[in-house]
Amino acid sequence: MTNTASVDKTAIRNAATVIVLRDRDTNPQILMGQRGAKAAFMPNKVVFPGGAVDLEDADIPLAAPISDFCGQRLLEDRRDDTGENIVHALAVAAIRELWEETGLILGTQGDWSITPPADWETYAATGHVPTAEALQFVFRAITPPGRPRRFDARFFLLDANEITSDLDDFSAACEELSHLQWIPLKEARSFDLPFITEVVLAEIEARVTDRTPPEAVPFFRNDDEESLFLRLKGRLPDLNGRDD
Repeated sequence: MTNTASVDKTAIRNAATVIVLRDRDTNPQILMGQRGAKAAFMPNKVVFPGGAVDLEDADIPLAAPISDFCGQRLLEDRRDDTGENIVHALAVAAIRELWEETGLILGTQGDWSITPPADWETYAATGHVPTAEALQFVFRAITPPGRPRRFDARFFLLDANEITSDLDDFSAACEELSHLQWIPLKEARSFDLPFITEVVLAEIEARVTDRTPPEAVPFFRNDDEESLFLRLKGRLPDLNGRDD
């Protein structure tokens, strides 16, 4: 869970969301859980695991980074001053949130080169070091104005075969998400989903058997004037509403 000390909750915060896809060639299923009724952000909604980037995430060692291809897409709209560190921090946040909210491990066996911070102690105790090479950047969305929390969320697709631990063992998960379950992709829209999750699901359905990261990443950018759909495709989008 994110350390909220000294965090400006009114600011747009970087966040990472993980879409774990299982049995994609036969009976595609995705991992989702339900947020609590008292949650400040999207209460009661069925969502993918994910959350805000922690300050410490940029310093967590990775056994392998996210691919250069996805890294370049992540850098195409530089809204912060962290430079390339944001790529590393987002990948780390995705792995951390997956572990915290589901108890599933994306990592490789090995020893840490640093003393794990508090948020990583239980993960490190499993004997794994996080690795990000299997994460694919597939979607980006900014929470609309007026919400109690706003996030600049990057969505990462992950094939369940890359998970090291038992796919049906959620015993190490925290209590942030309840009713964790593998939902058949074709049935997911029957649940109480946030609007943006439905949009993301359409993108996932279109590429369920495609193992390659998308050439163009959809970017749903909400701001005070309008909501715009852009495509991140190897060059910086025009933040006034055009991407050419």
